[in-house]
Amino acid sequence: MSGSEKKGGKKKPVLRVLKGLAVLIGAVIVCAAGLIGYLSATEYYPEVGEHEALEVAAPAAGSVEETSSVAAKEDIKEPLRIVSWNIGYGALGDNADFFMDGGKGVKTADRARVQENMNGIIGELQALEPDAILLQELDRDSMRSSHIDETALLQEAFPQMVSSFANNFRVAFIPYPIPPIGKVDSGLLTLSALPVTQAERIQLPCPFSWPIRIANLKRCVMIDRIGLEDGRELVLINLHLEAYDSGEGKEKQTQMLAQILNEEAQKGNPVIAGGDFNQIFSSADHGQFPAQEGKWQAGQIDVATIEGEWQFAMDEDTPSCRSLDQPLKGADEKTFQYYLIDGFIVSGDIEIVSCETHSLGFVCSDHNPVVLDVII
Repeated sequence: MSGSEKKGGKKKPVLRVLKGLAVLIGAVIVCAAGLIGYLSATEYYPEVGEHEALEVAAPAAGSVEETSSVAAKEDIKEPLRIVSWNIGYGALGDNADFFMDGGKGVKTADRARVQENMNGIIGELQALEPDAILLQELDRDSMRSSHIDETALLQEAFPQMVSSFANNFRVAFIPYPIPPIGKVDSGLLTLSALPVTQAERIQLPCPFSWPIRIANLKRCVMIDRIGLEDGRELVLINLHLEAYDSGEGKEKQTQMLAQILNEEAQKGNPVIAGGDFNQIFSSADHGQFPAQEGKWQAGQIDVATIEGEWQFAMDEDTPSCRSLDQPLKGADEKTFQYYLIDGFIVSGDIEIVSCETHSLGFVCSDHNPVVLDVII
C-alpha cells in the first residue's frame, strides 16, 4: 500500500466524526430554534397598560351565611385587617436557595415539602383572621411546585371569601438552567371577605427584550373594588414589582403604579396598595438590615416622587424577606442578609392603626406576612 493510500485511510474516520458532530450541532440548533419559535408564538405578552377584566370567584357553597355577616363592613366603621404575603410558590422555605439570587437551587422543594409549606402558610393566614388577603407568587400548574394548584388550596381554606387571580408568569417551558425550570403558571391572588364588585389586571412595563423576555414575568397590578355606602369604592391593589432588572424596570413600574394610585385618589376612592415592591421606601430606616456586598440588592422608592397624600407603611423592626443565596436552615442567622421590601401604600383618607410584619423564621416562604390594620 502506498503512503498516500495510508494517509487517505486515516482521514476517513476523522471526517466521519466531524460529519457526525456537524449533524449533532445542526440538530441542536434546529431544536433550539424550534423551541424559541414555539415559545415566541405562545408567549403571554399583554400590551403595557392593557386592562383585563378578571373573574371574581364566588364563595364556596354553604358559606353564604358567613359572607353576609361581613357585608355590614361595607360601611367599614371598625378596623379592617389586610394581609400581604409573597408565599414563594410554596417552595422557598428555610431549606431553599435559588440560582437567580446567587444560590444553586432550581426545583427547591419536592411535592411533600410544597404541601407542608402550604399547610403552614394557610394555618398562619387563618390565625390572623384577615378581612382581605393579597398574595404574590402563587402557582396553579408549575413544575417548580409539583403542579399543585395553590389557588384551589387557598380558596378551599377560605370558603367565605371571594377571590380573583391575575397571571404575571405564564410560560409553556423554560429551558434553563440545568435541570430546567420547566412549565410555569403563576400570579397574584386576592381573597376578600368583603363583596368585590369588580376585579381587573393592568399590565406594567416589562424591561426585558426578546428573546429573554419570553421566559420572564409579565408584571402587573391587580385591582379589586369594594362598594361603600357613600358611593365611593375601596380599592385594593395587589402587586409584585420587578426583581432582576438593572433598576430601570422597577422605576418605570413604580411610575405607572403612582399614576394608577393618583387616578383612584382623584375619584375620591380610598386606596390600599400592598405587596412585594422589591424596593424599600426612602422613608424607611435603611440601617436596620444593611445591604451586603455580593448579595441581591433591593431597589428604592423615593416617596417624594409619588404626588398626593400617601402613607408608606413598612415594619422597620422585622425583615419581610431573606436572601436566597443560601439556605437559611443551618446558616448563621445573625450575619444573614435580610430585606425590607414588602409593605403598603395607603391613601391619606385612611387611618393606619398598625403595620406589623409577623416573624415566622422564613420556614414556609422566603418572605414574612405583613399585616395592616386600618380604619376607613
